[in-house]
Amino acid sequence: MRGTTDFIDKKREKPKELDPVKRIENWGEYQKPFPKEKLNTQASRCMECGTPFCQMGTLIGRQTSGCPLYNLIPEWNTLVYEGKWKEAYQRLLLTNNFPEFTSRACPAPCEGSCTAGLVSEPVTIKNIEKAIIDKAFDKGWVKPRIPLKRTGLKVAVVGSGPAGLTASDDLNQLGHSVTVFEKEDRFGGLLMYGIPNMKIEKKYVQRRVDLLQKEGIEFRANVEIGKDISLEDLQQEFDAVLLCIGAEKQRDMDIEGRHLHGIYPAMEYLKASTKHFLNNQSNTEPSISAKGKKVIVIGGGDTGADCVATAIRQGCKSVVQFGKHGELPKERTDDQPWPLNPSLFTLDYAYEESFKVFGEDPRKYYIQTTKFLGDDQNNVTGLETALFNESSSNQNQCWEADLVLIAIGFEGVQESYTTGIQTKNGRIETLPNKFQTNEENIFAAGDAKRGASLIVWAMQEGKKAAKEIDRYILRKAIESQQPSA
Repeated sequence: MRGTTDFIDKKREKPKELDPVKRIENWGEYQKPFPKEKLNTQASRCMECGTPFCQMGTLIGRQTSGCPLYNLIPEWNTLVYEGKWKEAYQRLLLTNNFPEFTSRACPAPCEGSCTAGLVSEPVTIKNIEKAIIDKAFDKGWVKPRIPLKRTGLKVAVVGSGPAGLTASDDLNQLGHSVTVFEKEDRFGGLLMYGIPNMKIEKKYVQRRVDLLQKEGIEFRANVEIGKDISLEDLQQEFDAVLLCIGAEKQRDMDIEGRHLHGIYPAMEYLKASTKHFLNNQSNTEPSISAKGKKVIVIGGGDTGADCVATAIRQGCKSVVQFGKHGELPKERTDDQPWPLNPSLFTLDYAYEESFKVFGEDPRKYYIQTTKFLGDDQNNVTGLETALFNESSSNQNQCWEADLVLIAIGFEGVQESYTTGIQTKNGRIETLPNKFQTNEENIFAAGDAKRGASLIVWAMQEGKKAAKEIDRYILRKAIESQQPSA
């Protein structure tokens, strides 16, 4: 039996990472595998709480606390500690369709709500989860699950991101015939083109898509709703349609000089970079390249950090990241009490790399961009900013830039994909506490419904939408077989 005070006596450790100078030479994942003995020690730190806040999955204010998938975290921590890896995988699979995605792309709000964090440091939940699913694939425990029978009912899922894939998986296992429509040339949504390869290697996304295909799901790429096929066509062909189209309309900046060449939305830049990498075009430059350029990233979030890391790998001359807020605290503050997942200062992978390459953190705080500057050929050459914290005197500053990337969030769904569907504030409207839209057989889930959020929220919505759709199409099928009065 583990020691009752292991969460105090044994210190939190994270997997070692490749040296920043080495890892920027390639696009592979930068975390090294956790040694077996380290995993045992870290799993032993779990307190097996009677009320495990790590798996509560709720919003406190606007912050996610705990796991929205309600992963049975203490249970699989115990199984790992006991060396029962296959049982740990089976327990993980009860709640999580794709642990290989969440353990790489989720910011782990479960750790912010870990009870051990009250008196020590939280358990390394995310790293243990990654070790479980990676071992499951290595050992061959992950096999296609072929439904025993089919209902004869058909569902169209539009969008192959986390919400779409999760709903498709659950609906397929319920025996329905599922077809996934994706406007891009590869499947995975933001998992494929919105997150750089060094955070989640695309072979893992493709591996899961291949597995879902073997289980009976049909995937159709390069099909854009409203252009290649209409929602009305899908309504005619399928018993239900689920829109998981994301909130990919990016916020822009309506300021002087926005028309200049060399200013791009962050996602357009990241997508171009990933496509170039996946197409093995090492002898050419991507359509948007930071090579030899002075790069400025506007926006202080994770997407902005991904742009910093990508620009460094492409060989930028310099990189700066603007944030409108101040530097985050290094420890939990009184206004972020447990079990709230705190917003804390961290040296993200991108910033570690910037320190190694340029000798400084690229982040600049309280920066408001007021104007873009350009040359006679309408190329961006820089921008003007103002400081806007309380202690500043509205100081103005000019910055040189050859490439500007705007990473200030998302406005919502693209209107061209939602013809005839009611939307509000950029989100698809659904019935109260439901996933059904104003069109009876059209449903919505994920970022398209709730706004841009975490991968675990998208997956939770995919699971709940699948249950609602299942009930709906089975009820409609029964009603259609009843004789009319």
